[in-house]
Amino acid sequence: MKKQVTFRHLKSRKELHDAALEVMDRFEKFNESITSAAVEFDAESQKIVEFRAHVQGRVLVVKEASDDFLKSLNEGADKMVRQLKKHREKVIGL
Repeated sequence: MKKQVTFRHLKSRKELHDAALEVMDRFEKFNESITSAAVEFDAESQKIVEFRAHVQGRVLVVKEASDDFLKSLNEGADKMVRQLKKHREKVIGL
């Protein structure tokens, strides 16, 4: 799986970068058909974290905003895991 971490309107922070890579590694447990995943940190108005996962020709997107990047990262990761599980169940059910 190809991984990408992007920082917009803020400087790169190693602890956020490492946490994002750990979260993306966790995604493979729930769906092995992920071809690429991206995490984008944006600090324009709020602290927003956006996840994008490319799975079997589809793109799953999750956006989470809060007052802390780590909180947004964890809550967004939980939402993405739910989407990945749901997508896997749909594919298996076909």
